[in-house]
Amino acid sequence: MKKLLFPILLLAINCVLNAQDSTVIKSQVRHSIDELRDFVALPNDALNADDIDANLMWLKNKFSGRGFNTSILETENLPLFFAALPMDDSKPTILFYMHLDGQSVDATKWDQSNPYETVLKSKDGDQWKQESFDSLNNDINYNWRLFGRSTSDDKGPIVMFLNAIDLLKKNNVTVPFNVKVILDSEEEKSSKPLAKAVKDYRELLMADFLVINDGPVHVSGQPTIIYGCRGITTLSLTTFGPIKPQHSGHYGNYAPNPGFWLAQLLATMKDKDGRVTIPGYYEGIHFDETTQNILKSVPDSDQEISERLQFKTADKVGSFYQEALQYPSLNLRGLGSGWIGNQTRTIVPATATAELDLRLVPESDGDRLKSLVKKHIKDQGFFITDDVPTKEERLAHDKIVMLKEGTVTDAFRTDLDNGYGNFLVNTLKNKFKDDIVQIRIMGGTVPISPFVNELKIPAFIVPMVNPDNNQHSPNENLRIGQIAYGIQTFYSILSSSIN
Repeated sequence: MKKLLFPILLLAINCVLNAQDSTVIKSQVRHSIDELRDFVALPNDALNADDIDANLMWLKNKFSGRGFNTSILETENLPLFFAALPMDDSKPTILFYMHLDGQSVDATKWDQSNPYETVLKSKDGDQWKQESFDSLNNDINYNWRLFGRSTSDDKGPIVMFLNAIDLLKKNNVTVPFNVKVILDSEEEKSSKPLAKAVKDYRELLMADFLVINDGPVHVSGQPTIIYGCRGITTLSLTTFGPIKPQHSGHYGNYAPNPGFWLAQLLATMKDKDGRVTIPGYYEGIHFDETTQNILKSVPDSDQEISERLQFKTADKVGSFYQEALQYPSLNLRGLGSGWIGNQTRTIVPATATAELDLRLVPESDGDRLKSLVKKHIKDQGFFITDDVPTKEERLAHDKIVMLKEGTVTDAFRTDLDNGYGNFLVNTLKNKFKDDIVQIRIMGGTVPISPFVNELKIPAFIVPMVNPDNNQHSPNENLRIGQIAYGIQTFYSILSSSIN
């Protein structure tokens, strides 16, 4: 009998402790919701400097009130926000990156009158039903959601971090790290001033490792750590026919059609399976067995992806989704010539334009890939110009492309066996008692490669928000349960020691 009593007693104690822990977290979540509503109420369009100033002042007040030393770091455009707890040279330093700016809004596309006024909603069948915030005073339903611009991207994680700091202080936890935070105000427009700013403030920003809190967890909902992200650059290609659009009855079969020139050119860049045919485009990319095992461990379903996106057969750049992300892409993101739809005209167009984006991986330098594309275009017999061709150039060359290049945002990727990465994986595994989804590199781009390149530190993305958050789109939202997840994630990281 005594042998049975101890396990039963231990189970009872654990249940009480878990209930207490749940109550404490829910109380902090409730506070976070009010704080997030206050933060979201400040418009944060990066195109409006006045918006950013108001957000910076809010952040200065909130971080200073929690014991951080704060600074507004001037850049070539909009400033960065920096905060740090008092330093101790005996501790390793962790640097957190998030961003305070948000995408512009078109209020007419939202299911609420003001995207900057947070709305609480519950799911009623397939419909969302608005709820009163007073209904959260007695209990909190983690499946309810907060709708508003930047609730998830990226004000939510900032508020989760602040409230994790509150809990650490309430519990008298000694943080085993020096803690620094850098908040970007131009992430939504590619953070162009960031590279120079990191050089200018290098000593201030130095850390042992970088944790980026942006983007959603894996679609499975499991805790997620991402070891890198692809970079990006762009190309704009315009082909030319007659100097002005011409009547297709008079000049069809005679005046060259720039749409066909462009279509034929684009068709030479990829094979029928979607692989880039330009020599050297995939050079340097290979995977060892360990890497392949990590890629295959991500709980994706290629069948579910194809059903959700409604296509039968995926491109064959990789043999499955995660493998495809390890290669640079060549994407046709926009295509136009003449008029279409109700505006269709019987003309031979004057021009045709294709907009390309090239997603980059660490093995592929963006300038090098653009050079390969340009060489390929020349090899197809096109004359390349960086401006509208002159009459003399038009008469001297059959096929002309005006090519405009975008800037390069580099990719980054940290080794899968990095010690700080192992610390993050083990910390989340111990906290949530769940498998951690480890993603070698994500498909999108977070413009933080200057930190990696200048500071020479490992970097990891630890996302907090729900995968169906509609970031960048109307009706952006944050599941309340993700607030609890984010607070616990930050708390666990900041209360765990690196062995």
